[in-house]
Amino acid sequence: MTLKVYLSGEIHTDWREQIIEGAAGLDVVFDAPVTDHDASDDCGVRILGAEDQKFWHDHKGANLNAIRTRKAIADSDVVVVRFGEKYKQWNAAFDAGYAAALGKSLIVLHSADHQHALKEVDAAALAVAETPQQVVQMLRYVLTGSLPS
Repeated sequence: MTLKVYLSGEIHTDWREQIIEGAAGLDVVFDAPVTDHDASDDCGVRILGAEDQKFWHDHKGANLNAIRTRKAIADSDVVVVRFGEKYKQWNAAFDAGYAAALGKSLIVLHSADHQHALKEVDAAALAVAETPQQVVQMLRYVLTGSLPS
């Protein structure tokens, strides 16, 4: 069984790489949003033309990224959404809600410090992890039935 896993959320740490490296040898295909912050922010105006107002600049980029994100989430079996420590990831909250609305298996990843703030997001998830290693252990269990030693 191959799992298609979409890794959404915070882009300022190496959590994605930790999960991908930890899942080496498992039958998993990973996808993720564009994590180059400038490319993600500017994709709309680079493709569709410049905007004088920052709102429309951001609007074009957000909508273009939403096309990519919605397709990736729809094609996924499991969606992992990471909420980081330093930055507010409003897009991650959207991705979690969208995945839940589509009936996707949702894993939310955040520190214990965010439990209260993310209680509604956590309630939509099938699992809530605090570390990338826990996500890897979940994927290993789902695919092989093996528990960590």
